[in-house]
Amino acid sequence: MTEWVLGQVAVYGAWILFIVTFLSCLALPIPASLAMMAGGAFVGAGDLSYLAVSSAAFGGAMVGDQTGYIIGKHGGRHIRHKFTSHPKRAKLFQQAKDLTHKHGGIAIFLSRWALSPLGPYANVAGGIVGMNRLRFTLWGAAGEAVWVLIYITLGLMFADQIIYAAEVASDLSGLLVALVLTFGFGHWLWKRWRDHHRHG
Repeated sequence: MTEWVLGQVAVYGAWILFIVTFLSCLALPIPASLAMMAGGAFVGAGDLSYLAVSSAAFGGAMVGDQTGYIIGKHGGRHIRHKFTSHPKRAKLFQQAKDLTHKHGGIAIFLSRWALSPLGPYANVAGGIVGMNRLRFTLWGAAGEAVWVLIYITLGLMFADQIIYAAEVASDLSGLLVALVLTFGFGHWLWKRWRDHHRHG
């Protein structure tokens, strides 16, 4: 898979990153993070410009986010069904919907990079729960900027060891998810303790 992604970026340049990040934001199983690392590697080798690679990746992600939001807000039941027809997708969608309903913009921000499997579903959920579009866009843009920066920088740093970089990125994603979940659980315990002593 790594060689294939590298080949596509080598042939099509930054434009492939626009397409890949766009499709990944619509829940298609596309290795967008790996493609961005490949783009970063080509930037490091002097074959592509940093501005072109980062702009294409960020632009595709933003268009994908907005498309998902519109599907959630205005799409019919049949379109929404596509996001919930498989048990795994249905579970991710429900998690994203609950998270977005409870935490709003912060959920959108984290789902771009720290909780990236929820990202495409959070886009649709944002539209369904009626999140303000400007708020959705601003939080989404901040999160996508972090996502793009992380993976293109990894590609730059490990241009000669792109497979190792992919492993590092995978480990990093797991660590970020663990930290977010730990923080969330700690916050929940603190609130329970505070409520108990307030009413105790």
